[in-house]
Amino acid sequence: MVESEAQGRLPGIAPVSVVDIGSNSIRLVVYEGLSRSPTILFNEKVLCGLGKGIALTGKMDEASVARALQALHRFKALSDQARAATIYVLATAAAREASNGPDFIHQAETILQRHVRVLSGEEEARFASLGIISGFFNPDGIAGDLGGGSLELIDIKGKEVGKGITLPLGGLRLSEYASGSLSKARTFARKQVKTAKLLAKGEGRTFYAVGGTWRNIAKLHMEITNYPLHMMQGYEVSLEAIMLFLDQVATARDSKEPALQAVSKHRRSLLPFGAIAMKEVLSVMKPSMISFSAQGVREGYLYSLLSESERRADPLLAAAGELAILRARSPEHARELAEWTGRMMPLFGIQETEEESRYRQAACLLADISWRAHPDYRGLQALNVIAHSSFVGISHPGRAFIALTNYYRFEGLHDDGATGPLAQIATAPFIERAKLLGGMLRVVYLFSASMPGIVKNLTFRKSSNPDFDLEFVVPPEYRDFAGERLDGRLQQLSRLTNKRLAFRFE
Repeated sequence: MVESEAQGRLPGIAPVSVVDIGSNSIRLVVYEGLSRSPTILFNEKVLCGLGKGIALTGKMDEASVARALQALHRFKALSDQARAATIYVLATAAAREASNGPDFIHQAETILQRHVRVLSGEEEARFASLGIISGFFNPDGIAGDLGGGSLELIDIKGKEVGKGITLPLGGLRLSEYASGSLSKARTFARKQVKTAKLLAKGEGRTFYAVGGTWRNIAKLHMEITNYPLHMMQGYEVSLEAIMLFLDQVATARDSKEPALQAVSKHRRSLLPFGAIAMKEVLSVMKPSMISFSAQGVREGYLYSLLSESERRADPLLAAAGELAILRARSPEHARELAEWTGRMMPLFGIQETEEESRYRQAACLLADISWRAHPDYRGLQALNVIAHSSFVGISHPGRAFIALTNYYRFEGLHDDGATGPLAQIATAPFIERAKLLGGMLRVVYLFSASMPGIVKNLTFRKSSNPDFDLEFVVPPEYRDFAGERLDGRLQQLSRLTNKRLAFRFE
């Protein structure tokens, strides 16, 4: 096999594929490699509806099976073409419950030339929980994974997970059981959810919503509320707001609401039943917040294959470090900035939380990824790449902070039309912090020329001169860096922080 000369891929890892055989859809996802923050190389799904009719007949629909097997032939060819080193195949509710499931699995294994792992309900819940752990910083709540045939629920705190349960409340199954009747679906869902005793432990915590139907509810909410960042991972809605919205979704089948066009026609028909299932769960759990996840069983399964040291790695910092390797002039310089700014923050009165420290480090790791752009557009490109990259382990305000930091680093410490949408998401303290960090980067980049070796030798310190608050201390060997532009950047930072700053060349 001839390797590509492309440098936009991480070295030393081989692609892996996951085929996910669900009750509503089957999907192929090819990832760049088995890593803490895997990037998707290729992604395709087919809405086969394998779970259609199981509630009534106990069997998978023959036409759906035929479509699924045809899709698997294509998925195998695509996986081979993507140079995937291996294929992992997972199957869920429809395959494990249908009387013709074993025969279908045998045919799937013949086509894919791989063992198909048919997950139990408890295993499905566990891998969904690992998907949350892999994608959120210190999660604390209950994860719910709504598929076509079932709903899995499991308690998560940090990296600890409880025992998962499964309920027959998948969107496709609930729709068929209720014969399209919303009232019948609601009654059935309420009865099933009452058996989920673990929900009582979720009050005041977070509900993590996993699954295509629930993601489309979030997508619809973004459209209707004109939310400026269409990024599913970590999208949060309060309990009060989502409960009102779920009532709207449950009666939206015949609505002419333009925002509904953002959801595929097939998914649209299941939205009311997904909304009913979610509302019944939330009514019992009473969480403080609902957070939607782009990661689920597939990502959780890959996470389970990592070593213990790999699982402990921070997914945000891992991804930011990888992007620095791929796009920065010097990843070593980016790491120097992350360390240096951490030492300097206390001098400006900033005491960071662990999460704030992570975001600052990521902002530094990403500070040079747009250097190839035209100088007039480097800030805008950095803002767009960061805001829209598939990072995990980060909140939406945190994502806005990192993007804004690198906009300010290039464009100056002011707001304009480009920063407005993200400023709506970032909290006021994050905006203030982004300008501070951007201002610090604007100063030290004039010394470093984006290369390593100098930044670590620079420092701020309290001034012994009563006319100044802080001195920016520069070793004598760097005296030739002095100049008007450097003075201008330092005074810009001075005005931002209301601290009297001066250079001191020792």
